[in-house]
Amino acid sequence: MDNYNKTFIGFICLVSAMGGLLFGYDWVVIGGAKPFYEVFFGISDSPLMQGVAMSTALVGCLVGAMVAGAMADRYGRRPLLVISAVLFTLSAVGTGAVSDFTLFNIARFVGGVGIGVASALSPMYIAEISPSEVRGRLVSLNQMTIVLGILGAQIVNWQLAEPVPEGFGVTEILASWNGQTGWRWMFWAEAIPATVFLVLSFIIPESPRWQMQNGRELSALATMTRIGGEQYARREADAMRENAGRSDASGGSLRTLFSHRYASVLMLGVIVAVFQQWCGTNVIFNYAQEIFSAAGYSVGDVLFNIVITGIANVVFTVVAFYTVDRWGRRSLMLLGAGGLGVVYLILGTCYYMNVTGFFMVMLVVSAIACYAMSLGPVTWVLLAEIFPTRVRGVAMATCTFALWTGCTTLTFSFPSLNASLGSSGTFWLYAVICLSGLAYFLRRLPETKGKSLEDIEKEFENK
Repeated sequence: MDNYNKTFIGFICLVSAMGGLLFGYDWVVIGGAKPFYEVFFGISDSPLMQGVAMSTALVGCLVGAMVAGAMADRYGRRPLLVISAVLFTLSAVGTGAVSDFTLFNIARFVGGVGIGVASALSPMYIAEISPSEVRGRLVSLNQMTIVLGILGAQIVNWQLAEPVPEGFGVTEILASWNGQTGWRWMFWAEAIPATVFLVLSFIIPESPRWQMQNGRELSALATMTRIGGEQYARREADAMRENAGRSDASGGSLRTLFSHRYASVLMLGVIVAVFQQWCGTNVIFNYAQEIFSAAGYSVGDVLFNIVITGIANVVFTVVAFYTVDRWGRRSLMLLGAGGLGVVYLILGTCYYMNVTGFFMVMLVVSAIACYAMSLGPVTWVLLAEIFPTRVRGVAMATCTFALWTGCTTLTFSFPSLNASLGSSGTFWLYAVICLSGLAYFLRRLPETKGKSLEDIEKEFENK
């Protein structure tokens, strides 16, 4: 990294990774506001409407992921980052301002579209602009900002909400500051980083790989020269030209992506994306109250435990930041799948034996730690680097769509699984999924550490 312009690279990667920060915040903030906006909108006794409120953003994620890829391949990466920043800003202001449940869901949908766009574009942009020696670490910045956004939302919710006394009923909540105004500020707080992201996204350059792919060689060379000097720029440009010479001219359409040529790499990308969700860790964030309550904790203790999980998420994402380019992507994915399988087996057994207390918190934190240093960040690294430049945008969008479909099915299935199988059976099921993922990765997942994007493309084409 000594020969690179660290300040310039760090700035553009951090700006792009702000999409991850807002993704994490917007995704989690609704959990803290949930007890109060449900009373405000009169849906506290309607499971159907509660589900609508919680899932509207997920539907937006699917839409955002669907449209992001084709638009990014056609118009460039940076314009889509600008659009996501606008959507986050509008959603943050609108969600907190409305007093109508329909408008509330429209605002949440807009934010979800922003999440879908940012989750596809931020890691892809960072991968395309990063030197291969540090690409894993820099793409991991996106996951770092996601978990910081999650922790930020947890802390903001915790600090903004006034203490709710035991036995505080619907009428009292509705008349309280929490029920009228507090939940609004939980959403409004997001407008500050969203506005910063919007301003800075106009400053960063376009992806040089996209520019080379679209005949803007002088602009690409200028950006790469700022990154690593003239020699680096010439070397990278030569590799991109050679790669373009081997490529067909079919462009980055879905029809091209779903052709036989890309079948194996697309299958790998979709499985990696869905597995990141189906491994089960995200239910801990979405249903922390149910999980910790089943472990014997009161409502007040649950809020504190949630913050502990957020801190663990951040700490072990930092570990991934320093290991992804040393240990490699494949090693960390194997560690994550195998480690989670073991933790879930133990956790399910403890639930089956009615174990309660601090040991259960430690098991949950262990699961989050294992995920945060492996499957969480490394999934985004792999998705951003395994696809050829000409289809990377539409491929990332397809895999991100698959990821959010996995998230939606996981989120909706947990209550039913928990009711029919119990906490023990649910976590045993997640253990089976994780161990199945371990077996698949052992057979199908190659190592991409230290390789240029062009070299990775050659390797997959030769399979």
